[in-house]
Amino acid sequence: MKVRNPRTGALDYEIAPLDADAVAAEARRLRDGQAAWAAKSPEERAAALLRWAKAIEAAAEGIAAALTLDTGRAAVSRLEVRSTVGMIRRWAGSAPALIAAAGARTGPTAIPTIDWRTRLVPYPLVGVISPWNFPLTLALIDAVPALAAGCAVLVKPSEVTPRFIRPLMEAVRAAGLADVISLVEGAGETGAALIPNVDYVCFTGSVATGRKVAAAAAAAFIPASLELGGKDPMIVLASADPAKAAGVALRASVVGTGQACQSIEHVLVDRRIAAPFLDALVAAAQAAELNYPDIAKGHIGPFIFERQAAIVQAQIDDAVARGARVLAGGRVENLGGGLYLRPTVLADVTPEMAVLREETFGPVIPVTVYDSIDEAVARANAGEYGLSAAVVAATTDEAEAVAVRLEAGAVSINDGSLTSMVWEAEKSSFKASGMGASRMGDSGLLRFFRKQALLRQTGTPLPLAAYGETGQ
Repeated sequence: MKVRNPRTGALDYEIAPLDADAVAAEARRLRDGQAAWAAKSPEERAAALLRWAKAIEAAAEGIAAALTLDTGRAAVSRLEVRSTVGMIRRWAGSAPALIAAAGARTGPTAIPTIDWRTRLVPYPLVGVISPWNFPLTLALIDAVPALAAGCAVLVKPSEVTPRFIRPLMEAVRAAGLADVISLVEGAGETGAALIPNVDYVCFTGSVATGRKVAAAAAAAFIPASLELGGKDPMIVLASADPAKAAGVALRASVVGTGQACQSIEHVLVDRRIAAPFLDALVAAAQAAELNYPDIAKGHIGPFIFERQAAIVQAQIDDAVARGARVLAGGRVENLGGGLYLRPTVLADVTPEMAVLREETFGPVIPVTVYDSIDEAVARANAGEYGLSAAVVAATTDEAEAVAVRLEAGAVSINDGSLTSMVWEAEKSSFKASGMGASRMGDSGLLRFFRKQALLRQTGTPLPLAAYGETGQ
């Protein structure tokens, strides 16, 4: 299978997708290694994870180089490697205490001679199907805590960005973890083959594919954690500083070329400050530079996935045809074979436009004007998505009063897209944006355990006669 370079458009890499039989064989191999891994103490598993973090650090240059070729962005690729090492170390540091606390529950029952204790039992094999927008981070965001819990993990990254798999697997082998984690190459068929061979599946991606994963998990009768798409709104209140709010909106919308589920994709601004807000937003958007031709300069990189560029352009064209005005950007450019879009600001956007109904996943900022808080909240809550949102106001208290009315799993207050920076707070995905336990906070680890109750009789068990008919 050929792989496209997002900066040149060239098909300059190839992978060998695993078929269903190969996936099943790899799953069996990992299951064989999991028993010994689960038998280790949480502290021993943490020590092994720390060795892996060191191995990734030693291979950081090669992994980052592969990610750069995968995604067309260099600085973010280096950041992905650093943040992944930090994530591994964080779970290695916190997992033993979390497991000890959650697995130490005991207590009496209503029967004086019977007491109980809870034992944590990890799912033997966790499957992960990860997307192309942050290849390393999202391949391991579920895998690392699952390993810390004592599970083995089979990961199928996106076929759009697979180059990092081979150097990362070298670091896996260097750390001695190849018996319990494997990243395999393949497309949708490989991912579909993974689900019936695992005991728990984690998926990050679109709502449409997430529904298919959920149905397959139900057929396999296994639990699923699904982190799906978003159409994240930002409400700018009248008390906000228009220029500062515009700066937040721009950054939170276009970082990573807007190819992130937590990107702001709809800005709702109070009519009283709409004009200065739009002026500031357009000026900031026009000042942003494309990351071309020098990969070491600029702000906006290429679209990673060629098909996504077409989707985004179609949304812009639909909006314009329905009466929207393009105040900045608006046209995908082919530069050296890569597909780029300058930050695009759309005004006079209305609900029937695709750019407000569907996830965009590009550097597009549709702006609508509202006259009352109730109107803004109703518009922000419209649609099928409920991943995250943002509110900007003069004070955090004023913003929070609006934030609690939004149907979203996480709301950034006086900032935007904070879910990309904050890992400690548990959050749920509302509506069609996902299902299952939070992968943030303590739940990120504890969801990979089943609870086994040990009910202990310390007295004399009841005889059959205790249940006999007495005629009364």
